Amino acid sequence: MNLKYGLEDRPPLKENLIFGLQWLAVTIPAVIILGKVLGSMEGSMAAEILYMQKLFAVMAVSLLIQIWWGHRLPLVIGPATVLLIGILASQTSSSAAIYSSILICGLILSILAVSGLFAYLRQLFTPRVVAVILLLVAFTMLPTILKLISSSSGQMSSASHLGFALVFIILMFMGQRWLTGLWKATLILWAMIFGSLAYFLINPGWAKGVDATSVPFLGGFFQQLTTGIVIDPGLLIAFLLCFLGLAINDLGSIQAVGSVLQADEMPKRITQGITSTGLGNVLAGFMGVIGPVNFSFSPGVIASTGCAARTTLIPAGIIMLALAFTPRILFYLSFIPGVVIGCVLLFIMCTQVAAGLAAAFSAIKQPYFDYALPIGLPILIGIMVAFMPAEVLAAFPAAVRPILGNGFVMGVLVALLLEHMIFSNSKG
Repeated sequence: MNLKYGLEDRPPLKENLIFGLQWLAVTIPAVIILGKVLGSMEGSMAAEILYMQKLFAVMAVSLLIQIWWGHRLPLVIGPATVLLIGILASQTSSSAAIYSSILICGLILSILAVSGLFAYLRQLFTPRVVAVILLLVAFTMLPTILKLISSSSGQMSSASHLGFALVFIILMFMGQRWLTGLWKATLILWAMIFGSLAYFLINPGWAKGVDATSVPFLGGFFQQLTTGIVIDPGLLIAFLLCFLGLAINDLGSIQAVGSVLQADEMPKRITQGITSTGLGNVLAGFMGVIGPVNFSFSPGVIASTGCAARTTLIPAGIIMLALAFTPRILFYLSFIPGVVIGCVLLFIMCTQVAAGLAAAFSAIKQPYFDYALPIGLPILIGIMVAFMPAEVLAAFPAAVRPILGNGFVMGVLVALLLEHMIFSNSKG
């Protein structure tokens, strides 16, 4: 890769700021999208904005820790989709129990990384299991995406929303196909902007009655913190399995960027990077928001800008931290129609499916049918559980409901059972 600035270079202040703004444009969309999905469940606009403030603060602090002490690589950080699945599947549990579980699991991940035990845990993640995890993240998000895309709003019916979504998602794929460089790297940002503008033009009644003057321009966010640990054993087990998926995602992202840049001391970078990710999730659990993970699309940004200097992410982290104290700006940034959020999530999940299929195909062995068979059952079980009616879920005992009612968790459990017990001696 032909780079203007290497990993440890320090560009001039002006260029460093420009590169930092480019990283910010890549980082913000995921924070806004997942923050909007979870924040809208808080019950009021004030609670939603508070959630966004805390989420921006957690992502900013996690990013700065990674750059200064963690993996020390130019890696984008954002909310972990796999934890979004865990939170959405645990709505029958209290917020205190959910975010206590994230805090505890983050601490466990850091301990495993520091102690070296994570290396032994990695043996569970064969290519087939990794493929199942990546695919399950996408497929178990479908109920949430469908609800966002199909819900009527303003003067538009559900059918009109579906038509808008179909055109919008096709345009996003056209952009993915023909855009290049930084335009392609920031496609999601432009999709959010132009998709929202298009929606306002065809459905102006959607924003009727919304008043931003009630939102203060400046404000703190140290409210509704997890000050008391609430342990729900079933929920904790469910999130531990979610954190297995998070850890694999994190490891793959660090390895990918380290390999592209041929970075030195990679074992140390991996250990410190995963430890920092765990600590970031401890902070997220304390703040009462979804936890962070390193994203894998950083090499594309590096290639398009020609800059791999890790210091260029510092301005992005500082700006995100400043945004956490400006609730009115966050209100305008997050003022996005649900159908646009659903389409962007669908596009992101398509990239997740592509990653899962690539993981499966890269290690496929003969006979192909026998190799692929243990992938099919976990995926189908995960989808069935994700679409399970609420009345069926309510019939499960409360102690095991967080496990049996979580499509991702059930899929991973079945995948591990097939891989390491039933098909352990097969050629696949």
